Amino acid sequence: MDETSSKSKGLPAQSGFPTQTVFVFIVVVLLIGAAFMIGTLWTKVQYLENGGTKPTIVGTNNNQPSTPVKLDPITKKDHIRGAKNPKAVIIEYSDLECPFCKSYHASLKQALEEYPNDIAWIYRHFPIASLHPKAEKEAEAVECAFKLSGDDGFWALTDKIFEVTPSNNGLDPTILPDLASQVGLNVSDFQKCLDSGEMSKVVEGGIQSGAKAQVQGTPASFIMNIKTGKFKEVQGGAVPYTTLKQAIETTLAE
Repeated sequence: MDETSSKSKGLPAQSGFPTQTVFVFIVVVLLIGAAFMIGTLWTKVQYLENGGTKPTIVGTNNNQPSTPVKLDPITKKDHIRGAKNPKAVIIEYSDLECPFCKSYHASLKQALEEYPNDIAWIYRHFPIASLHPKAEKEAEAVECAFKLSGDDGFWALTDKIFEVTPSNNGLDPTILPDLASQVGLNVSDFQKCLDSGEMSKVVEGGIQSGAKAQVQGTPASFIMNIKTGKFKEVQGGAVPYTTLKQAIETTLAE
């Protein structure tokens, strides 16, 4: 029997859903979809307001990453400040326009003051261009400072940028030479380096290093016990100083 056989025999057509019922059903589906989208957006907003992503802490049993975290070894190319012979090292992946990085930067400086003989701090670049397009050039700027004045210049300009930037892509790039001057760099040499783009490869190297370490947001930091070589990730985002202090104390006690 084909689909037209009932009509050809004069049988009454089967009744479908009333038009009003169908309309109500469609409205309900649309409302559910809208609620889902609003919920997703709200989650993302809260996620960003709470300090970005919270990467998994290495060495715990819960939520282990699907692939092992590969933390690049410490080399002479790294920017290090703190104890000359530290017991523990904090390796940070950061973005100069990230507001949470700005807050965490201050916490790490406080940690160096409290543990001057026990810890060192390594800064690695992880600018997130999709959020902060200006951050990559700022990262190149501090690498130019390193070229001209070593780690002293690097850290001085890094501190200065975090001090003056309103974050979230708010720093006017035209003031970078003035900031360089304020920390004692030769402005002409600095501008020449910055304009050349020669430090872009260095910044890209930091991004690739962070990707291998499964960094998904900034700030992301790992703390390593120098004696054992073991490391773990500090709870992600701009954690309170008390949380950072606890991670330091635990690592020093290992």
